[in-house]
Amino acid sequence: MKSETLNLDTSHGPTTAYVARPQTEVDAAVVLIQEWWGINDHIRDLAGRYAKEGCLCVAPDLYRGKVAKNTEEAGALMKALAIDDGLETIRKAIDAANETYQVKRFAINGFCMGGTFALRAACEIPELKAAAPFYGDIPEEGVLAKLRVPTLFVAGKHDAWINPEKVNTLQEIAARHNLPVAVLSYDADHAFFNDTRPQVYNPEAAADAWRRVLEHFREHLGK
Repeated sequence: MKSETLNLDTSHGPTTAYVARPQTEVDAAVVLIQEWWGINDHIRDLAGRYAKEGCLCVAPDLYRGKVAKNTEEAGALMKALAIDDGLETIRKAIDAANETYQVKRFAINGFCMGGTFALRAACEIPELKAAAPFYGDIPEEGVLAKLRVPTLFVAGKHDAWINPEKVNTLQEIAARHNLPVAVLSYDADHAFFNDTRPQVYNPEAAADAWRRVLEHFREHLGK
């Protein structure tokens, strides 16, 4: 695996994307969206896991170099990040990866705040081939109704933020508009995938979710 940096220019200022590359050339990529902490070691590790699976992974820095040290900083950074700003950075990362690595097919994966942006991007960027948002917030029905990207939404039944009521709302809207959404709900808490947080990490749920996401991406990135 090789790691590199892409420079991105956006209307809100320059930023970068962390890139993990497999040893062989590929024509598909996963765009990985950070948790509310920023681009930290956990996100870089996840990008490396994708590269080891043979997939280019691009993690755009939505915070432009800032990394939260605690929940107060994380909350402030997330609150200051406008949806349009984050979506523009995601689009710029896709464009840069296409130009730099000649990648033609993209999926998107995100966790916590990144799950919110991954789901929103799947609604707003129809050229994405697949999406896997983990415990991210649900956009309003008018936005969600635009979803055409096959989406695997991953949730924890004990999540107090993206609670079962919100997940039920997602499923109801998806059924009403015949949206390509499947929901995986685990007997787990918010952020159960993050193996750097032992208080919430659920290794069984995380391993199964990782397997299902890889299957989802392989199915749709191959088309």
